[in-house]
Amino acid sequence: MFLTTPKLSFEDHRGFIKDILFNESLDAVTIIESKKGVVRGNHFHKETVQWVYLHAGCLKSLTQFPDGPVEKRILLPGQLLRTDPMECHALEALEDSLFYVLTRGPRGGMDYEKDTYRLDVPLRDPDNHV
Repeated sequence: MFLTTPKLSFEDHRGFIKDILFNESLDAVTIIESKKGVVRGNHFHKETVQWVYLHAGCLKSLTQFPDGPVEKRILLPGQLLRTDPMECHALEALEDSLFYVLTRGPRGGMDYEKDTYRLDVPLRDPDNHV
């Protein structure tokens, strides 16, 4: 998992321009709305790279590579998260949230489930010792 906050590319009296992602090939751009408490994901992709750009709200991200530790990040508006092939991932909406998923690989349209492999056991927050 790679988390960053994209910087402004240009700003003047009219407003600003911010490149969320550049020099990357994409196959799909998806808008997702999640209500507070909803968990999405708990799967991985063998071929697909995904970037999640949080527009509004707050998300908790859990990711894990095979045989690695679960990593936790809190995403705030304006942040960009990347998950790579074979990286298990789940997102929990800590409040009502709106985010964009930018995808390279078979993930959009009719291929939505083509490269999705569900986890038998959901990812668990490493800070929650229940």
